[in-house]
Amino acid sequence: MDNKQIIRQYCQQFKMGGIQAGLDQLIKEAEAHATGYLEFTARILQTEVTHRERNDLNKRLRVARLPRSSDLSAYDHSADNGLTKMRMTQLRELNWLDQIYNIILMGPSGTGKTYLAAGLCAEAVQKGYKAYFRTMEELMGMLKMKDFASTAKGDYKRLCKASLIVIDDIMLFPVEKTEAVSLFNFINQLYETTSFIITTNKKPAEWADMLGDEVLATALLDRLLYRCEVINLTGKSYRLQNRKSIFSENAG
Repeated sequence: MDNKQIIRQYCQQFKMGGIQAGLDQLIKEAEAHATGYLEFTARILQTEVTHRERNDLNKRLRVARLPRSSDLSAYDHSADNGLTKMRMTQLRELNWLDQIYNIILMGPSGTGKTYLAAGLCAEAVQKGYKAYFRTMEELMGMLKMKDFASTAKGDYKRLCKASLIVIDDIMLFPVEKTEAVSLFNFINQLYETTSFIITTNKKPAEWADMLGDEVLATALLDRLLYRCEVINLTGKSYRLQNRKSIFSENAG
């Protein structure tokens, strides 16, 4: 057994997949540049660190459950939705997250609420925050099942330790009383230590109708609006303006 095989066995034993995968290239570069022992050792360890950091980021992005479109570097600043480039830059700096501020993105369908929320969540994950994206439906399902299903219980524990939670499409549909109470209890438990991004097409005054309880709606909004920036997105639906067609433009 040659030294390469021995090194690969050790890599497998100690679960050093980065070194194992890049070993041939590392040796080739070291031989070509007559790299010293200390520099070579530093390089192979850095390769493993980079590999683990990349795997950790990919894992955290999977757990965040982001929608497919969540890259704010592709954001169309020419879109006339009421959000200026300067304000977008400030949002992406995430200072509000360190200050435990909430963001409410409010506006009609298609104005970019979900895309913005997902993009900010993705950038929070990339910067090391525990950040998660959940639709209102997913969140309510988890709260309903957390005492009975291990996956829901695990997700609940994960969210309770979050720095940021996105709740997408809150109040899109009417909420039953038991679910409304569960939602309030969840937010009431976390609002002092966790930032929320809320996307909604309902004004705060309409939340009471969706919850069927004005007192509960007031208490819920009181928690969310305590330290909060409300961003009203306007304009026509981006999806409708840029919709695709199966027909060519010159089709008769």
